[in-house]
Amino acid sequence: MQRAAHGSVGQGTNTLKGIGLMCLALVLFSCLDTIAKYMASVAQLPVSQVTWLRFVSQFFLIVLVMGAMSVPTLLITRKLKHQLLRSLLMLGSTVCNFIALRHLRLDQTQTIYFLTPFTVALLAGPYLGEWVGWRRMLAIIVGFAGILVVVRPGYMTFHPAMAYAFVSMLCYAVFLLLTRYLSDFDPPEVTLFYSLVAGALLMAPFALADWVWPSSPWIWAMLISMGFWGGVGHYLLILAYRQAPASTLAPFIYLGLITHTTAGYLVFNQLPDAWAYVGASIVVASGIYLLHRERVTALQRAKAQAAKS
Repeated sequence: MQRAAHGSVGQGTNTLKGIGLMCLALVLFSCLDTIAKYMASVAQLPVSQVTWLRFVSQFFLIVLVMGAMSVPTLLITRKLKHQLLRSLLMLGSTVCNFIALRHLRLDQTQTIYFLTPFTVALLAGPYLGEWVGWRRMLAIIVGFAGILVVVRPGYMTFHPAMAYAFVSMLCYAVFLLLTRYLSDFDPPEVTLFYSLVAGALLMAPFALADWVWPSSPWIWAMLISMGFWGGVGHYLLILAYRQAPASTLAPFIYLGLITHTTAGYLVFNQLPDAWAYVGASIVVASGIYLLHRERVTALQRAKAQAAKS
C-alpha cells in the first residue's frame, strides 16, 4: 500500500508539472504572436522580414544552447523528405499566421487555430489509418460550426486574412501529423532543428529584398526575441508531454484563448465581440468532447488488447 501511494503521488506531481509547463508554453506562444502582430501592424515591417528573423533567431538560439559542433548531428535523419516537407509546412503556417495577425485580433486567429485537433482527427484516417467514429465526427462538425459563428459569413465582411488563418491552421494540422509520424524515426532534437531549415533558407532572399531597417533598438530586441519565445515554447511543450499524457494536457490548449485575449487587450486594446465568445465556447466544448471520445476509444483498445493477451 505504501509503494502504491508513493507511486500515485509521484504520478500526480509529474502531471501537475506537465500542466504547468503546458500553460507556460502557451504564454510564450502568446508573446510570439503578439510581437509578430506588433511588428507587422504597428511597426509596419514586411511579413517576410519578420518571418525570416523568427526562424534565424531560433536557429542561433539552438546553436548557442547545443553548441556549433552539434549541428552536423542534428542533420542526420532517417526520413529526409518527410522532414523537409514538415519544415515547409512550418514555414507556410508561420507566414500565413503572421499575415493574418496583421489584420485580425489575436483571439480570432487563436480560435481558428482551435480547429487543428478536428482537422488532425479527419486527416488521421487517410494518412495514418486512424478513422473517427460517428460521435467524434459529430464533434468535428459542431466545432466547424463554432468557427462559422466567429466568422459569420454573409452577416459581416469576410476579411481575406481569415483565409490566411485557415491555411495556416491546415498547414499546422498536417505538420502535427508528420510530427507524430517522424517520432518513430528521428529524435525530437533533430525534428525540432529541421523545423527551422525552410524558414531560415527559403525566406532569406524575400526578407532581404523587402528589408526595412527597424526604427529603434527596442524593435530589434523584439524581433530577435521571437526565436526565444518560439524555441523555448516548443521545448517546454516537449517537456510537458514527457511529464503527462497527451490526453491530460490536450484540454489545456484552450487556455491559449485566454492568454491571446489578454495580450490583445493589454497591447492593442482589443477585446472579442459577443459572437467571438459564443463561437469560441462552441469550439472549446466540442474539442473537449472530441478529446474525451479519443480517450474512451484508447481505453477500449487497451482493454481489448489485454483480453487477447
